[in-house]
Formats: sequence, structure tokens, C-alpha cells
Amino acid sequence: MMPGGLVLRDVHRPPAPPFWPPAPGWWLVVAVLVVATAIFLFVRRRRARRRAAAIALFDASLRAATTPTQQLGGASELLRRAARRVRDDADRLDGDAWLAFLDTPRTPFVDGPGRLLLDGPFRPSIDATEADDAMHLARERFIELMQARR
Repeated sequence: MMPGGLVLRDVHRPPAPPFWPPAPGWWLVVAVLVVATAIFLFVRRRRARRRAAAIALFDASLRAATTPTQQLGGASELLRRAARRVRDDADRLDGDAWLAFLDTPRTPFVDGPGRLLLDGPFRPSIDATEADDAMHLARERFIELMQARR
């Protein structure tokens, strides 16, 4: 005790901030993460729906074709329609220019099975295996073109 009767106490620290509720900055971080996740899921779902719609359109259009020649003709027509989404004059390309437009590293049209799209629809008969390979490429490229943005 001090003379005069005053009792001095040690300095007390304030209590630690509580865990809940978090500071306003943390609410902002959580809100940004929620919005970013929602946008990511929305874009992903939309892309999946567009892909499924393109696949359904391609398959439904070719289901009516009974011969490989008719299937190739239908695939060529669908590709030309879809190509206009990327380039306005793409449907008027012909020959190697058309195949070069369709060509990608994953879908070889110029030097691959896709070359059959040039004259396949006009042949009297086509080997079914060759036609299937060309149709597979045409389907992949159609989906890519349908998902392309201008």
C-alpha cells in the first residue's frame, strides 16, 4: 500500500476481439468469393447446355440420312451454317480453302479424314468406316463452331 491509502493496480489489456462477427473486410471477401463462384458455375452450366444443344442438333439432323453419302451432305451443310458464326463469308469458301478453315490441330480436314467432306456427298458410294471418321471430325468441329463467339 502506498502512503495515503491509494491502491494502484497493474495496466489491464483490452480483451481480444471476438471471432464472430467478422470484420467488414471479411464479409467483403466472402461476398466476392460467392459471386465469383456463382459466375463460374453459371458460365460452366451455360457452356454445357450449349454443347448439349449443338450435339442434339447435329445428331438429329443426321438421323434422317440413311446413307453415308447423305450423312456427309448433311454434315457439310451444318458445318457451313455454323461457320457463319465465326466468319461471314465462310459458307462461300470451297475446296482447300474450306478445309483449311475447318482445320484445327484436333480436327484434321486438309490432310485427314475430313477431306471426304469435299467430294463425299457427290460420290455414289462411300466406305462406311471412312464416312464415320469424317462424321466424327465434322461433329467435333460443328460443336466448336457453335460454341464460338464473335
